Amino acid sequence: MPTVALLVFPGVQALDVSGPLDVFAEANRFLLPQQHYRLSVIGSTRDTVACSNGMQIVPHLHYSEAREDYDLLLAAGGPGLPQQERDAALSDWLADAAQRAGRHGSICNGAFLLARAGLLRGKRVTTHWNDAAALARDFPELEVDADRIYLCDGKLVTSAGVTAGIDLSLALLAEDAGQEVALNVAKRLVVFMQRSGGQSQFSPYLTPYAEETSLVGQVQHYVREHLQEKLSVALLAKLVSSSPRNFARVFARDARMTPAEFIESARVDAARAMLERSGSSAAPLKTVAYRCGFRDAGHMRVVFLRRLGISAQQYRDNFFAGADAA
Repeated sequence: MPTVALLVFPGVQALDVSGPLDVFAEANRFLLPQQHYRLSVIGSTRDTVACSNGMQIVPHLHYSEAREDYDLLLAAGGPGLPQQERDAALSDWLADAAQRAGRHGSICNGAFLLARAGLLRGKRVTTHWNDAAALARDFPELEVDADRIYLCDGKLVTSAGVTAGIDLSLALLAEDAGQEVALNVAKRLVVFMQRSGGQSQFSPYLTPYAEETSLVGQVQHYVREHLQEKLSVALLAKLVSSSPRNFARVFARDARMTPAEFIESARVDAARAMLERSGSSAAPLKTVAYRCGFRDAGHMRVVFLRRLGISAQQYRDNFFAGADAA
């Protein structure tokens, strides 16, 4: 029987635990008894674990008692995990257990636990979009891809935030038991077998803004107010009384993106807002494209696909908040 173990700790995100476990538990409905997954919840403490939502979990055993060679070992995440201090004893156990496991990985920002155990050096990983920058900053020896729903790097698997643990588990189940079993489980859980796009579509904004009194801030404010216009480097440089060459250099240095990249990001953000809150009489895509400064609806579609991994229409279908949100 394949074994799946999931490490939990006080403040763990409940869905990081229940989502993956439910995938493998549901899979047992479609597998022969000898193929059934055996699930184990491992606690970082010997006490009952209180989740971030107040729910309580009673782990099957403390990590010091978990000596089995698991087929899959996962570390869950939680809202306060990036700020927690490294637990040396837990990290040592996790490093050893992961080396003995068939596969090991993390759900959401559980990647911090793996990184503290030295398991991510030289690896390409993902985590919740909100924690990706902190993970890359604290552990520069790894490569963080903040837009992936999940990633596999050899025997290491990592997923994005919260419900992405279900996506990862379904992918692993398909490898183990076949596509048909994984699809049946996805239907049982009423989730997509494979969702479109990356994490960028879920983040609240793409565009970082500077202080409005700075050169970059003045330009950003102007761009946001004039998205429908043709915005050239020469025009923006004139706005701040600078030469085009010097303006482009200073903007790229301080904003960490070129003026063209900022303009495109601002237009995508504006379009996302319109697509989410366009009310019951939803504006046609060509109208959204015009108001946000894209050449046409086709251009907007291309930019959305490149930046978010889904089209503008798919974004509206996924995130339209309804007429009352207008």
